[in-house]
Amino acid sequence: MVSTSTTIVLIGLLISVLVSLSSAGDAFVYYDFEVSYITASPLGVPEQVIAINGKFPGPPINVTTNNNVVVNVHNKLDEELLMTWAGVFQRRTHWQDGVLGTNCPIPPKWNWTYQFQVKDQIGSFFYFPSLNFQRASGGYGGIIINNRPVIAIPFATPEADIILMIGDWYSKSHSDLRKTLNGGKSLGMPDGVLINGKGPYKYNNSVPDGIDYEIIDVHPGKTYRLRVHNVGVSTSLNFRIQSHNLLLAEVEGSYTVQQNYTSLDIHAGQSYSFLLTTDQNASSDYYIVASARMVNQTTWQKVTGVAILRYSNSKGKAHGPLPDPPQDENDKTFSMNQARSIRWNVSASGARPNPQGSFRYGGKKRTALNGVSFVNPTTPMRLADKHHLKGIYKMDFPHKPLTGAPRMETSIINGTYRGFLEIILQNNASKVHTYHLDGYNFFVVGMDYGEWSNNSRGTYNKWDGIARTTAQVYPGAWTAILVSLDNVGVWNLRTTNLDSWYLGQETYIRVVNPETAGNPQLALKTELPAPDNVLFCGALKKLQKPQDISSAAINPIQLIFTLLMICATIFHFH
Repeated sequence: MVSTSTTIVLIGLLISVLVSLSSAGDAFVYYDFEVSYITASPLGVPEQVIAINGKFPGPPINVTTNNNVVVNVHNKLDEELLMTWAGVFQRRTHWQDGVLGTNCPIPPKWNWTYQFQVKDQIGSFFYFPSLNFQRASGGYGGIIINNRPVIAIPFATPEADIILMIGDWYSKSHSDLRKTLNGGKSLGMPDGVLINGKGPYKYNNSVPDGIDYEIIDVHPGKTYRLRVHNVGVSTSLNFRIQSHNLLLAEVEGSYTVQQNYTSLDIHAGQSYSFLLTTDQNASSDYYIVASARMVNQTTWQKVTGVAILRYSNSKGKAHGPLPDPPQDENDKTFSMNQARSIRWNVSASGARPNPQGSFRYGGKKRTALNGVSFVNPTTPMRLADKHHLKGIYKMDFPHKPLTGAPRMETSIINGTYRGFLEIILQNNASKVHTYHLDGYNFFVVGMDYGEWSNNSRGTYNKWDGIARTTAQVYPGAWTAILVSLDNVGVWNLRTTNLDSWYLGQETYIRVVNPETAGNPQLALKTELPAPDNVLFCGALKKLQKPQDISSAAINPIQLIFTLLMICATIFHFH
């Protein structure tokens, strides 16, 4: 016989679970991702790509502000895997960020469950595998974070969301591309540009027959929201739709001042949200084009993705030449002025920080930041902190570029919790670089050609500079960003150009709340403890238990059901 006191304890546990879940008031959304190789022919030739649940690109994650997202990832690849959720702030949950500085990799044939809350954010983002150059073979998909119903969007509700994943593509596998880089060679020009994992529509005789291309079906007289992500290796792309304007509405979680563009440059790792009104006469289908930027006409025509916008009342196939990209081969300011024109909608967003302090970072060489080529630690840094390990990393990242040859180190930035950071990204390379910071968005307050100086601050836009998670830096130019360090964790600052990232152009910003030392209850307000399913590697490898195939995350509905069954059984025997 089970005692009455045991029954009371179990009922009390059930009530406490119910109260904790209902008081949070935030729904759980579940996804199951099987990451594997499949054979596809995006450019007409069979090749190996990385798929999610057999799909390339992978399925979208579609959630609402403050949802709790649970993603169980099954690694069916023949190498280690991490999935990262670029643009998701991971407030209190930096353990879920999915990069080597914060997570041990998921071994082949293992599964691992990510669980995080999309706290206080909206917008268009994407996920992808962060290790081993794998993004060059796919494994990516869109992330949509919708407003809560009580928060109005600053435009009429669109007819539908349409995700477009654009990016350069190499027909070689990601492992072969790694070998090229490891051998000291550059990747050269890509073999093409994909739109949603598919090759170009046959718009002229240079495009081979039989290539599968993307078709976007729409109805006339409607407005659609296009969420466009450059998921490629490193090529900047100009995005445009024949005979249509693109009304810019949102950039990586920030609503913008709405303005029309006939085309927009989208750099590697960047995401934009446009409103597309289907107001044309549908005499034929229309070209959707993503073509290489900062190159001559011969080159961009070779590296071009073409999809089709098809009205339901279309009278025929698209034909004729593609719409031209900007004619600015000899005008290096056009693209920069376009970027400067993107402004934050201050009436649709919250207050912004004021700058304090200054650090300067510059990609002096392709494989380094400030002369430091980053070496990923074998033990994730915050995990090392929690286990009191020393010597895993150094907080001595230089404030300005070093002279001499780059050095190979695990050198990171010591950020000040609730402080402000000014970061100057100086690009002395010959191609556009885009930089991303995990855990935060930042304000892009200035960019210009030449060397940054203290006088450059006089040109900053301190009123409505866009808040976003990536920023491009043009060749021979600088970009200034401001970030408020209010999110505890160790956060990756990297170039999103995969070749340069792979070769070490990254660092981390460590942000720790000093007020929580010795006070575990207070610490929970800014940083959750390591999850029960945390993976161990490096100096902590001996702590790793054999893989448990069952999901490490707790499904609250299943938990409630199980507890109810236990209580019912206890009452029955009592």
